[in-house]
Amino acid sequence: MAPSQTLVRAAVLALTVLQALALDTFIAAVYEHAVILPRTIHKVSPDDALALMNRNMDVLEGAIKEAAQQGAHIIVTPEDGIYGWVFTRETIYPYLEDIPDPEVNWIPCTDPTRFGRAPVQERLSCMARNNSIYVVANIGDKKPCNSSDPKCPSDGRYQYNTDVVFDSEGKLVARYHKYNLFMSEANYFNYPKEPEVITFETPFGKFGIFTCFDILFREPAVVLVSELQVDTVLFPTAWMNVLPFLTAVEFHSAWAMGMGVNFLASNTHNTIMSMTGSGIYAPGGARAYYYNMKTEDGHLLIAELDSHPRLSPAFPPAVSWSSYASNVESCLPDENDFSGLIFHDRFTFTELSKPEGSVTVCQKDLRCHLSYKMAEKREDEVYVLGAFDGLHVVEGQYYLQICTLLKCKSTDLSTCGQPVETAQTKFAMFSLSGTFGTNYVFPEVLYSGVQLAPGEFEVLSDGRLQSKNGTSKPLLTVTLFGRCYEKDLPHPLRSFLFLHNKKRKQL
Repeated sequence: MAPSQTLVRAAVLALTVLQALALDTFIAAVYEHAVILPRTIHKVSPDDALALMNRNMDVLEGAIKEAAQQGAHIIVTPEDGIYGWVFTRETIYPYLEDIPDPEVNWIPCTDPTRFGRAPVQERLSCMARNNSIYVVANIGDKKPCNSSDPKCPSDGRYQYNTDVVFDSEGKLVARYHKYNLFMSEANYFNYPKEPEVITFETPFGKFGIFTCFDILFREPAVVLVSELQVDTVLFPTAWMNVLPFLTAVEFHSAWAMGMGVNFLASNTHNTIMSMTGSGIYAPGGARAYYYNMKTEDGHLLIAELDSHPRLSPAFPPAVSWSSYASNVESCLPDENDFSGLIFHDRFTFTELSKPEGSVTVCQKDLRCHLSYKMAEKREDEVYVLGAFDGLHVVEGQYYLQICTLLKCKSTDLSTCGQPVETAQTKFAMFSLSGTFGTNYVFPEVLYSGVQLAPGEFEVLSDGRLQSKNGTSKPLLTVTLFGRCYEKDLPHPLRSFLFLHNKKRKQL
């Protein structure tokens, strides 16, 4: 038999097996890990580096065993969850391993030295194999290069922030190199020359994977979902919460809803760095989530998801995001409008001065419209409607269109947009819409105490985000967070301009 025929038959057999084992639902787990950090900022030996990583993997192994015992098919662990994040290019090197392309068909647990020293991959593979569960982890990859490569770093190697996935037999089935590095990461990691769009098939759906800051950019996040049609996205992250829109549980839940995909987000836990917030999200809302800024404990989440959410009767209908607001009367200059900053972005605000009504506020091409009724108008709390249409330039450069109903920090209007975690006012109803120039809009509702509101709001096909039966808890924000990927600069140029602007501000 010709080799090509053998490969075809093997592929057909593998597909047949997957179809025979296919599951309509699966049990997902994510673990929020309080990472044990290095005790020194100086370079350590490979043995000392492995000792620290083993301490973290001891904790992760306990979570993996518990998840498997509860029937989980897959578990996601956090970005930086095995060695932390306080490094230079030299000091992180002892923590890195050479991670091969998954096409090599490798089970590190049973063949640990095939690609050189790889104790971390061996142990992760054994965790997956011994517990019959898919394991997702974030580690570091190193790849040698030389002068024949004009982009080769001066130390002769590429270093990548890397996600790995091992299947229930311990086989390496996915490797992803982070493409959009966050601020200081660029000091010790490289981004791949081309964006990697990584998918893999399981008996419980088609999966994609990317890391933390990647979520805010078209490549790879939008490509995975919109073009490759994955069912579930795996998301190791080290997310620093930024109210009122970029709190982990709030934004990740909204992203899953806006993209129509399952989303397994595993965050590191470090309250000093404002890192917390993990969740298991479906297109219809959060199935389980965790946000805790009071203690330093890790936490395991487990929930059931549809393997193919697009086929579910509960899958949300398509949304024309600007349809309703386009029919609202255009904005006229209003002396009550004022400006304020939210995470360095200058919004246009108007106060909700009455207990109920309809208000509109505009900025550039964006018109935001709100109808509302407060359950009780409190004199000690102020709410505003805000609009932002422009380029965000703080930790990166990307274009946003945002409509938001939010509580101000105090009755002083100059505090509107500042972070606030508690409120007393409930709303009998709200309906928020905007004239968005993008199809990528993420609906957020956040209650007092940084709590989500699953099942208490809906997005209509004409683009209105509205409450179902009023709010059961006091309201912090209602937001339509639009991301205009179409306007972004190409990746290397975007990175160059951000670093250039950062240096100018430091001078």
